[in-house]
Amino acid sequence: MDLTSRLLLLLDVVERGSYAKAAELREIDRSVVSKQIAKLEQELGVRLLNRTTRSFALTEAGTEVVNRAQLLRETLTETVEAAKRFHLRPKGVLKVATMSAMARHILNPVILSFQQKYPEILIELRADNRMVDIVGEGFDIAFRAGELQDSTLIARSIARTRQLLVAAPSFLTRYGTPKSLEELSLLPAGGYVVDSYRETHLKYHDTSNEIQQLPMNITYYTSDIELLLQHAIDGRGYALVPAFLLRDEITSGRLMPIMTQLSLPDFHDISAVYPHRDLPQRTRLFLDEVIKHIGNEGPPVWERNIPGFDKMYGHKH
Repeated sequence: MDLTSRLLLLLDVVERGSYAKAAELREIDRSVVSKQIAKLEQELGVRLLNRTTRSFALTEAGTEVVNRAQLLRETLTETVEAAKRFHLRPKGVLKVATMSAMARHILNPVILSFQQKYPEILIELRADNRMVDIVGEGFDIAFRAGELQDSTLIARSIARTRQLLVAAPSFLTRYGTPKSLEELSLLPAGGYVVDSYRETHLKYHDTSNEIQQLPMNITYYTSDIELLLQHAIDGRGYALVPAFLLRDEITSGRLMPIMTQLSLPDFHDISAVYPHRDLPQRTRLFLDEVIKHIGNEGPPVWERNIPGFDKMYGHKH
């Protein structure tokens, strides 16, 4: 036993009134109790108990030590309870990474409701298009669309992301609504570009469900997908965009889906990426909140902003 354990054993002896009852409580031999109390007196350098064959009495030093031991026990009990409350009441810093568009369109409303539920969790959100080092930079979780590059990480798909072609009414008035792939290929378009990718062709499924590519007449490139959407809203070109980017642009009439008879491949699933399967409580709660916001069943929440979307671009549900 260490010093703390012997002090707590002394409390048991005093409160139970005998070595035998303390031994019974601890389920140990009476001789063990006697030896440990003797070691405690030796360690402290004072006599704690005056013993007779049938009873004992606390010395003046023993009384002081017992009082201190009671305070120690209370402190230990409070410490254990505080640790339990920590698990019951999530707190601490939660570091989250994602691309800017996902941060604004998917995570931002979740963060608002999440921190109302768990005000003691501080969220640090990194929102940019840089591929962060989740482990090296100390992130708890990231949300990505695309293939996982690091095989040591855990990736959980949480939502599909379908694509659509959109254009502003002013653009269609100026250039006409395309009815064929040939007409579409002639229209000015906005394109997405990052270090590892430059959009040049529109991929689609032919009647045999094979992937084909149509050259796009791209007149404007941007690495910010929200600026690509704004380019289309401004009537400067059509754009191929993931559905999660849209809010009320379709229902308000600022944008219209075009070439809906085309069968477009889905965009990459949105995945939650984290270092270990055993998620800390605050991370798990946040992930649950994100999934709840997106929708556990049925289409993701953003597809509800596009009337009839389930029957466009080759979708059957």
